Order: sequence, then C-alpha cells, then structure tokens
Amino acid sequence: MLNNNDEQTPQDENTRGVVRLADLLLEHLRRLGVDYVFGVPGGAIEPLFDALARSERAGGLRVVVARHESGAASMADGYARETGKLGVCCATTGPGTTNLITGVASAYTDNTPMLVISAQTALPQFGRGALQESSCTAIDTVAMLQHCTVYNTLVSHRDQLEPKLISAVMAACRPPGGPAHLSIPRDVLGSAARDRVPKADLTALIRAPELVDQAALDELCGMVSKAGRVAILVGGDAGVAIDKIIAFADLIGADLIATPQGKTWVDAYHPRFHGVFGFAGHGSARALLVDQDLDWVLAVGTTLDEFATGGWDEEALLNPRLLHIEASPERFARSPMARLHVCGSLPRIFDTLVDRARQACKEGRLYKRQGEAVELPVDVGRCGPNRLELNGSGGNSSGAGPVPVPRLLCELTRRLSEDTRFVVDAGNSFVWTTHYLNTRRPGRYRVAMGFGAMAWAPAAAVGTALGYPQAPVVCVTGDGSYLMGGQELSVAVAEDLPVLFVVLNDRALGMVKHGQRLGGAEPVAYELPAVDFAAMARAVGARASVIHSRDDLARLDLESFGPGNGPMLLDVRVDPEAVPPMDLRVRTLSGA
Repeated sequence: MLNNNDEQTPQDENTRGVVRLADLLLEHLRRLGVDYVFGVPGGAIEPLFDALARSERAGGLRVVVARHESGAASMADGYARETGKLGVCCATTGPGTTNLITGVASAYTDNTPMLVISAQTALPQFGRGALQESSCTAIDTVAMLQHCTVYNTLVSHRDQLEPKLISAVMAACRPPGGPAHLSIPRDVLGSAARDRVPKADLTALIRAPELVDQAALDELCGMVSKAGRVAILVGGDAGVAIDKIIAFADLIGADLIATPQGKTWVDAYHPRFHGVFGFAGHGSARALLVDQDLDWVLAVGTTLDEFATGGWDEEALLNPRLLHIEASPERFARSPMARLHVCGSLPRIFDTLVDRARQACKEGRLYKRQGEAVELPVDVGRCGPNRLELNGSGGNSSGAGPVPVPRLLCELTRRLSEDTRFVVDAGNSFVWTTHYLNTRRPGRYRVAMGFGAMAWAPAAAVGTALGYPQAPVVCVTGDGSYLMGGQELSVAVAEDLPVLFVVLNDRALGMVKHGQRLGGAEPVAYELPAVDFAAMARAVGARASVIHSRDDLARLDLESFGPGNGPMLLDVRVDPEAVPPMDLRVRTLSGA
C-alpha cells in the first residue's frame, strides 16, 4: 500500500522543489544524452508531462508531441538510428498504449534501442473499471507488449523504478538491442523520489564488452588468407564497423554486396560493389554469388531473413561457402549450413582482420585478387553505377508524361546535398529505392522492412530530422502509406524541420496491385480515391507542389532545400502501370 504521507502528489508540492520519480527518470535520460521524448499526453501519463515541462524550462530534454502514438514510436526509432542514442517514446494508458504497438514492434524487429514508457491508472484503481484501465485485470497492455520488447515490466512501487529502469536501458542498448518497456501507474510516476539524483551511472552500465570468439576468428583469418576470391555481404547491423569492413575489403580485393537493409552502409559507386542481393536487388549481386570462382562469402551483421537471402536462396547464399559473422549468436540458427560462425564485437573482429591482412601482405602470405577495381564513369542518364545490373534504363527521356520513379530518385540524389538522409516506407517505395536509389555516404538510407509497417517513414523522418537538423531528410512514401501516417507532417511544420515528403501517388496500394497481377490473384481491394496530397499539406502549413511530369520536377528548386526552409511535400503523379522489381516477393508468396 502507498504511504499517504509521502507518496501522494498534491499539486502545491511541485512548487516546493519536490523531486518526483518522473523527474528522476528524466534525469537518467538527460545523463544518457537524450534530447527528446516523443509521445501523446493523457490523464494517466500527466506526471511525466509535468516533469517534461519542468525539464524544458531548465534547458533539458523536452517533449515532441506526435499525432498518433505509433508515430511517436517511429519518431523515437528514427531519432535513435540517426543519433545512436536511446530513442524514447511514451503514451497514456489504454488505447494510448495499444496505439504504440506497431511502432514498437517495428523497432523490435530492427533491433532499434528504445525506451517505451506507458502509463497505468493509479494502483488502488486496478480492477475497478477505471477509464482506460489496462492493468492485468483489464486490457493487459504489459502482456500485449511482451512479445515485441527486449524487456517488459510493470513498476508497482516507487522503489522499483530505478532498478527496473537500469535493467530496461541495459537490455535496450546491448546487442542485439531493441525496445524496452516500463509501464508505470500514475500514482507511482508522480510520487516523491527518495533521492534527488540518480544512484547509478547508466552510461557505464550500457557499455558493451568487446568479446570475441578468438578460436573462430583465428580460423576465419586463416581461411581468408588462402582464398582466391572473397565476397562480403554487408547487413543492416554492419554499420558499427563499416569503415573497417571496407578497409579489409580493399586490402584483400574482396567484392562487396549488400542486403536491402545493409545497402545504406556501402558507397553505391565503390569500384567493387556489385549491388543489392535479395528482394528488389540486382542481378549483378546474385551473379557474383553463384560464380564458381568464389571461395567464401562473409555475411556480416545480417538477420538472414527472407529479404536478405533472396527468399532463402540456397544456390547463391545459404550454402557451405557462407562464413557468418555476428554480434548476436541467436542469428546463427538461420545459418546452420555455414562453414564457420564467428561471434563477437564486429569492430574488434574487423580490426583483427585488417591487422592480420596487412601483416600477411608484408610477408607475402596473402593472396590478393588483382584487377577489376577501377572506378567507372557515372552515367547520370542511367540512374546508377555501371557495375550494377538494373531493370531498365530509368524511364523516358522526354519532359512530358508521368515521372518514372527511377528518374525521380536519380534527380533527388543528384540535386540534393550528399548529406541528405533518405527514409523510405514499406511497399512500392521500398522496392523502387532498393533497386534505384544510390547514395555515396554511409548511413544515409533508412528502411524498416524487418516488420514492414506502412506509415513508418513519415514519423521516422521527423525523428531523423530532429536528430540531425543540419541536413535535408527525404521521406519516400506511397499514397497508401501516407494516408495512414501523413498527419505527422504537421509535427514537421510545428518543429520547422527540413523534411521533404515525396508521395508516390498512383491511386493504389501499388505493391498489392502489382503483386496480384504478377501472382495471378484476383484484382481486388487495391484502388484508392484521387487525393490532392499537396492541398492536404498546405492545409497544415507546409509548402507543397503537384508533380505531373519531368518538366514540373525540373522547375523545382531542390538544390536550395535544406535547414531553415521548413518541410515541403511533393505529390508525384507516377505511372500506375509501371511495375517495380518485386517478382521475388511474388514467387515467395506463391511458394515457388
């Protein structure tokens, strides 16, 4: 039972400098370098918002109010990916928390470190039918979040908050990482803290030890040193060591390919990059993998899911030429056929590989593949590096007619800053960009296709821009996805963020439509009504244009778009009959 003398939260006590548990929680987050909490207010979560108001007045972290709780989770996801810090989102009890679930599940699938804070009605009200009650005796939101979080608990007493917060943040930040959930009743969240400052240093506790399976690493070094031809498959989690991976590839003359999630880490114009392998990938990448002269494939930081393996392609990837390198041994369950599994810190593994390769080069013990490492001239009209095998040329050359999506993507990368971040939604947007969007700097391309949640990108783009407002952020989304989550544009307006929302408007759920046609299914439930997305954007205060043709696109002053301009939306009327390179997904669904 709560002690009525020191646990209640009369409003006048806030003026006497009482430190609440909500204040203590925010102080922990401030010390971790967190800048924002993304959420939607409500009655049960009000003590946290009170604390956020006090924090902002003191120059500390502040709240960013989303338009939907799932959007808040995706904003936290985008912020965490951009900054490398912990993403934090919050929601009130009942429907506030259930609205979070899709965004949290997406972050869980992609191992994004997040702290999810939900509220509960006051403890004495549990089981009594309070408004929006979501305790274990009602709509049990803690149970709902159990299977999409790495840590999940109810804080039922004020003395539990700090130790459970420590456990949550450690679980969220250590490999493989993901969202951790604390559900806190209103009276506990608003109760007086026993200590005015945190007891623990979370920064030290989340520092992951750089452990490595040394025997496996030694064996890997030996195998690579004797190999004639090696390919490195860069996965989505390889970013922590990408500079070392590229250095190692250059040392030994290894070829590079990437998974759809990992393409963000590789310069598309690297002289040994053969493109994306897997869903919506390039024929040149698969041709490399099936080349009989290839000795080993080093798969680094990849979940080896459907998209990353080309629908579990045994001929190209899932065979004994595979050497799987991971920080999380759980992923080895998907590669039992691999010749070798190396578990440990990716930066440390590749530090060792680079050092051993340099030494072997000096001693003449390393076979380095020669030739074919020539930077080829870039053909701008082709919309991609010459080494990549693309589906088609990128579209028509005339200024009239709908803008071909490949040409649109080419124009965006050519005319915007190289520092631009591209945040891409599920559906056709992901398919087109996987194949045709080519960036030069690592980490500039973001997708969330582990869970494949539509409407992730508009909110994640807002979080990305808040994490790094010095560069433009481009959100590529479809009309179907935007109708689910486009209200987050108004957050970009309120925060004056340099986000360019690009809506591929084909009046359809495009991936559904083309999937039905390619798979021979009934043509049903894919049509969308005509929508003027530019008018919708202007209604909430954003600049907007409708793009009917390449001439319209050419007239836009994209080169000056960036910080200080605020958000803008392009309603791009694309050819509804243009088929994205999605045949692999159709074959997987049909069981072929």
